[in-house]
Amino acid sequence: MAAENDLGRDDIKKLVVRIALPSMLAQFVSVLYSIVDRMYIGNIPGSGDMALAGAGVCGPVVTMVGSVAFLVGIGGAPLMSMKMGQGDKKAAERILANCFLMLAVCSILMVACIYPIRIPMLRYFGASDITLPYANAYFTIYLTGTVFALMSTGMNQFIICQGFAKTGMYSVILGAVLNIILDPIFIFGLHMGVSGAAVATVISQMASCAFVLRTLFGKNMPVCITFGGYSWRLIRRVLTIGFTPFIIIAMDNVMIITMNAILQKYGGAERGDLLITCATIAQSFMLVVTMPLGGITSGTQAVLAYNFGAGKTDRVKSAQKYIFILAAAYTTLLFVLARTIGGLFVRLFTADPIVAAEALRAIRIFTLAIIPLAFQYEIVDGFTGLGQVQVALPLSFFRKGAYFVSLFLLPAMFGAEAAFYAEPVSDILGPIASVIVYLTSMKKVLAKAGAN
Repeated sequence: MAAENDLGRDDIKKLVVRIALPSMLAQFVSVLYSIVDRMYIGNIPGSGDMALAGAGVCGPVVTMVGSVAFLVGIGGAPLMSMKMGQGDKKAAERILANCFLMLAVCSILMVACIYPIRIPMLRYFGASDITLPYANAYFTIYLTGTVFALMSTGMNQFIICQGFAKTGMYSVILGAVLNIILDPIFIFGLHMGVSGAAVATVISQMASCAFVLRTLFGKNMPVCITFGGYSWRLIRRVLTIGFTPFIIIAMDNVMIITMNAILQKYGGAERGDLLITCATIAQSFMLVVTMPLGGITSGTQAVLAYNFGAGKTDRVKSAQKYIFILAAAYTTLLFVLARTIGGLFVRLFTADPIVAAEALRAIRIFTLAIIPLAFQYEIVDGFTGLGQVQVALPLSFFRKGAYFVSLFLLPAMFGAEAAFYAEPVSDILGPIASVIVYLTSMKKVLAKAGAN
């Protein structure tokens, strides 16, 4: 099976585009998992708005569960690319074997730990007496498919990092299209409501998982899944590198959970659930921004890692330049769309004019400073792909810290709706810090090329 891309020899501009665009599209399509669920849930007759608020409470918790896939997948894939760049196939196979085992064990442990505490956890994260039944119904069913979610997302990184970006994209599209087809059948046709959305998601993830594992167990892949060679030292190395993307995703969802709780607190019984519904719609739009953006910057880590491992620093620098350009073009496009078609996006979720007006305002606030996010994502993901977690992690924490400080201060000073401004504040301060560190550190990092 010939690789779709030669990471070490293809023209770097064309290589970045060929890997970034399928990775971006794959993440864009994967957003449909959540957006389509929320769209159908929001249109359930009689209970749509409250069901949507329940899904909004449960959504970030679901994503936090899925973030373990990035802990292992993005932790192991750059290491594997570096070893392939060095021509060490045996080491690459050991990395893949260890990561497969880690995902299997993590899936079992997470379900065992989370299931008994799911109801108090959802209450703590912002579910009210009205929205808790919807959140619990969705989350309980979703947990049954945890192994499929983690395997499909985590192991897909090891398809992409071998140069098969299109194959990785197909696995995501398979699940998303199946989810779109099954959602109306289970939600409306079988009258299962929010539970039907969860069932459709689990079945879709099962299909994606089967595709990914069939590909990686196939003997035609340059590096396929094997058994044996397990090493605590290697596992620690994977977890060290993967901790940065994991904590970014986990903290992003802690931010959403915290916002829901603050909106409930400052909005009170009268406006709390309404504001959470609006925030859920705005956060759905932000997924359209951040997930494909992450597809561009994390999908191209394979290019950076492979050439870094091979000692080709000129190709690393050229790749980063084109990744910056693609990422900035994407965030600029989404900034414009937020201001031109945001109302159309909102109407996918609700027909209530009050909810729609509040949600549109929230989207415009959330997206005030998304253009600088292109630099934040590429710098953090770039350092992570080069194995420099000691640089990437503090940059991520700085942006999250700016968010949390704003999130707690602004509503206390100006009211519940001011919580929405925490996003643009962090989207300005985070990239400024990241650009400064990039300009002062990257030369030293590249001097180590070929040594890892």
